[in-house]
Amino acid sequence: MHGSSAKSRLAALGASFTQGNLAFHLPRCWAMLGGTTRWSDCVEALRYLMRPTQLVQGAKIEEYEQAFARTLGAKYAISFGSARVALYELLRALGIGEGADVLLSLPSHIVVANAIRYTGARPVYVDCRWEDYNIDLADAERRITPRSRVLLLQHTFGIPVDMDAALLFARRHNLLVIEDCVHALGARYDGRQAGMFGHAAIFSTEETKTISTVMGGMAVTNDPTLASRTRAFQASCSWPRRWLSAQYLMKLVVYYLLTQPHVHRFARIAHERLGRRNPLPGPTTLEERKGHRPMDYERRLSNGQAAVGLCQLSNLDQNLEHRELVANVYQAHLSGCGLRLPQAPAKAEPAFVRYPVWVEDRPKVIRALARHAVLGTWFTSVLEEAESPDVAGYEPGSCPRAEQAAQHLINLPTHSRIGARDAGMLATVLMRALSS
Repeated sequence: MHGSSAKSRLAALGASFTQGNLAFHLPRCWAMLGGTTRWSDCVEALRYLMRPTQLVQGAKIEEYEQAFARTLGAKYAISFGSARVALYELLRALGIGEGADVLLSLPSHIVVANAIRYTGARPVYVDCRWEDYNIDLADAERRITPRSRVLLLQHTFGIPVDMDAALLFARRHNLLVIEDCVHALGARYDGRQAGMFGHAAIFSTEETKTISTVMGGMAVTNDPTLASRTRAFQASCSWPRRWLSAQYLMKLVVYYLLTQPHVHRFARIAHERLGRRNPLPGPTTLEERKGHRPMDYERRLSNGQAAVGLCQLSNLDQNLEHRELVANVYQAHLSGCGLRLPQAPAKAEPAFVRYPVWVEDRPKVIRALARHAVLGTWFTSVLEEAESPDVAGYEPGSCPRAEQAAQHLINLPTHSRIGARDAGMLATVLMRALSS
């Protein structure tokens, strides 16, 4: 288990964070972004910014793909400009298109539903479980039709799905299984890496994920035929323009600097005032929010981004150990407060990209912690970032637990800038907000 040393460190911390002895003032403000990135990653980004001829195409892409596959114990890993494109291609390579249904759980993101819709298939939305916000297989059973072809399993927040039950369900209904591991790099189930159970899996290295290349995704499989088709599609995708590749690397450096805890309080104000006028590229386009397909959708990962990905993979074990330590601190502080905390399946070892907590009055909690941290709000909609969920065919009321989760979930940071003491302080502020 990758967190055994983290648990011993947690035990060593003892009860130093009990509510009674924590009178404090936090001069810092933690962001959700930037915490995964180290200065060495920024140095690598700057190196490629100064090498424009190696910025877009180069040998680092194949090296990164091979390292990613080794990390998971997979045979093949094929990179793309985003995980949504990886999902789109895997569906196409598996023969999924017009007339097919793809079961996916909510809450999710509009780009996931879009990737399914762009193939001509229909997303069939399944409600989540209270315990882990993963798919409710009993609800999925009610939504099976003769058109059902794929079970898309999202390991929400890095909490693995109960894969024994899910694979049994898929076999019973003759479904292909794709694992959505965009939150779950490093998570395990029954000792195996998430992503190694289905026909294929997708991973994301977008700026909010466990490792970051600002934008980026990976299709992973052990099937040589599927890998060959996916590799051929990758070759047909357009390279990002040099200026866009440079913007991605510049964003990595800028966000690393502006999300430093001592400056983020002020940088956040400037960021909010800029709004959509922010000159740095965002992860989701306006077309995608409306359910439309962007013209440059099928895009590859750049060489400079792959170089940064290699740097981040080299630190993955420490990254995951730290996230487990922080999640354990949150769990230790909040478990006796009557809050709904995540409960992983018996064989699961989560890799919390964020730590979800259900609160009754989310606006109140966000206000209470605003001086100390920018809380994540995955998910504020059953289809995050959609202008309206109905643009992707969602019928209001059809997934009531997911709709309630979208009104009540907050996400606590787990990245490397949040130490054990910081996590204890944030948990205490949260408890005080709930009791006031």
